[in-house]
Amino acid sequence: MFGRSTGDTGVKRREFITLLGGAAAWPLAARAQQPASSRKIGLLHPGESTVVSTRIVAIREGLNDPDNNRDSGIEIIMRLADGDISRLPALATDLVNNHVDAIVAAAPAAVQAAAHATTSIPVIAIDLESDPVANGFVASLARPGRNITGVFLDFPDFSAKCLQLLIESVPTLSGIGLLWDPSTGTLQLKSVEAAAQGFGITVQVFEARRAADIAEAFYTLDRSRIQGLLLLSSPLIAGNPQLVADLTIRRNLPTISLFPDIARAGGLLGYGPDIQNLYRQIGVMARKVLQGAKVTELPVERPTRFQLVANLQTARLIGITLPPAILLRADEVIE
Repeated sequence: MFGRSTGDTGVKRREFITLLGGAAAWPLAARAQQPASSRKIGLLHPGESTVVSTRIVAIREGLNDPDNNRDSGIEIIMRLADGDISRLPALATDLVNNHVDAIVAAAPAAVQAAAHATTSIPVIAIDLESDPVANGFVASLARPGRNITGVFLDFPDFSAKCLQLLIESVPTLSGIGLLWDPSTGTLQLKSVEAAAQGFGITVQVFEARRAADIAEAFYTLDRSRIQGLLLLSSPLIAGNPQLVADLTIRRNLPTISLFPDIARAGGLLGYGPDIQNLYRQIGVMARKVLQGAKVTELPVERPTRFQLVANLQTARLIGITLPPAILLRADEVIE
């Protein structure tokens, strides 16, 4: 009554083995078909929440699929160092332990921390200060070859271009200060020092590792013969535009930075990439990774939009007359 033919048993056995084989693939298939609402991206940033909140908006704009024009529903887990970069390695490890699907790492110290924390989770970097190949983050710009890609400026002479713009704006300059965050490395510092030597300009370097150091540098400038200040690229500088602008006006000091937002806040000149657009660009790259793009084959990108912002209000306050050539080249003039 309960017997089955040998042929029927063979068929059932083959079906059972096939079912087992399919079951073994379930975890991988489930991960590949994971709904967007359950995906998680970690954001590793050296700054504070007041700075990062606007960046989150831009990342989400990049993450959202333009085809359906709806919120991606992807969870963003923030880990912020609040200005203390020594915390970044532990914060990176925490994101790995949270099983995020990708990590957005802002600034060289954050990229390094994420690189040490994982070799399997994709890391999408936003780094305006490093050479990604020389630093070992990627094998090449076209084919990263490991779990890191992202947006890198990778153009150390860009800071030297800022120096040239400052000299054009204040032709009487004979000495300038360089505000430098050591955590960003020496690439841009060496480039500007070499350019200053070519222009016959003396240079004095001021280190800034935290916001209080920025104010201290301006106070020190009062006791020197420095006639202008170039603020080298750093998340610390980018995260304190109003502080820098206020000190610029208070000390009657011509300044230029790679962050146009500082000029909008009251600095004299800003020439560099649109930071919000960079985070939007990063969001798009992260979306590609979540949709299945291999991070090892996702080419490194560069900033696509640069702006020169000149603040005429500040120029008048500090007694500077900006040349017509600078105003004509400016993308934005604040009057």
